[in-house]
Amino acid sequence: MNLSAHTLTAYQRDGAVVIRNALTPAEVAVLARGIEANLAAPGPLAAVASRTDDPGRFFEDFCNWQRIAEYESIMRDSALPAIAAQLMASRSVRIYHDHLLVKEAATRQPTPWHQDQPYYNVDGRQNVSFWIPVDPVPRESTLEFLAGSHSGEWYMPRTFMTQQAKWFPEGSLAELPDMTLAENQQRVIGWALAPGDLVAFHMLTLHASAGSAHRRRVFGARYLGDDMVHAPREWRTSPEFPGLRDELPAGAPMAHALFPVVWPRA
Repeated sequence: MNLSAHTLTAYQRDGAVVIRNALTPAEVAVLARGIEANLAAPGPLAAVASRTDDPGRFFEDFCNWQRIAEYESIMRDSALPAIAAQLMASRSVRIYHDHLLVKEAATRQPTPWHQDQPYYNVDGRQNVSFWIPVDPVPRESTLEFLAGSHSGEWYMPRTFMTQQAKWFPEGSLAELPDMTLAENQQRVIGWALAPGDLVAFHMLTLHASAGSAHRRRVFGARYLGDDMVHAPREWRTSPEFPGLRDELPAGAPMAHALFPVVWPRA
């Protein structure tokens, strides 16, 4: 898939872009089978991210591509690596990790505004995350972004349900912009999505989503480009890669079996 100049410019400007028909119907079916296999046998990082009184359920899981063949097929053999290379303007593309997000029907739990990179163990600018639904997603339930918020500033990461600052000391990073202000609401972008569509976004782009009236199964695929390096943290990252700090020095390229090169294809 060759992306248009308009798409590439929008990604660099806004930090998020929609790509229609990125996966074929057959690939969407493969991904849906993988998601159901994941739900039937969660991995060790699985968690429920909704409250016990929520009428729905928000389920998350990480780092399952090596044990779920359908995930590996999509992350390696679909158009995703080529799309990632173009968006990142990178010669090479490495798998970083996968992330399953399933909001069952009637889930109220929102995903609050946040950036991803402060929770991760990497530094650099050449990165991309794909948010890929296998169910139709209406505009009111989609992932939303604050256009241009990937410029470089890090905002204070907090726990989603209690808003605690568990990673950085209070006051050490900027607080999130006030998203109730009209000037920020006017910068919010998001798209209704059909199966096969995806949104691509930078790991520093602020994003959020509401609950979902209907079942919303989403597969997240995250990739690293040429300039991404290991950044061991003093806190537990999301996800955690146990023992990696002993094998990969701080500042080293992410050249490790956990993060294989998938572009260019061998």
